[in-house]
Amino acid sequence: MKGLPPNWQISEIEPGLYSILDGTRSLEARVSRNHKGYVVDLNGQILEFELEDPRELSSGSRHHGRQGRADIVAPMPGKVVRVLVSAGDAVEEGQGLVVVEAMKMQNEMKAPKDGKVTAVSAKEGASIAAGQVLVTLE
Repeated sequence: MKGLPPNWQISEIEPGLYSILDGTRSLEARVSRNHKGYVVDLNGQILEFELEDPRELSSGSRHHGRQGRADIVAPMPGKVVRVLVSAGDAVEEGQGLVVVEAMKMQNEMKAPKDGKVTAVSAKEGASIAAGQVLVTLE
């Protein structure tokens, strides 16, 4: 997993239950969702997190409300198949912006709101990382 020390091993034992080995000890983590985000019970210590998983965002964007800037991000690593807009284009909510192929499936990233395309960083044929900004709307 990205960002963890190299000697750590994490395995999902069952949905929501993880075994964590850090080289010297074994921990058990139970992860569940609540109305605010996630709750992690780590060997009896309760931790609460508010996280945004880019794969779970309905339009593949990081919303900044219905007004203001919206960055359309890649939901997972993949490849840009098609770019459907250019900088300066006016778009409507739900309009396709970029088509990304990941895990042999094509996903169309759509506009979360009406707006104007201010930047397009996606390039057809380019490999992309999860969370990478593809298009920016104002």
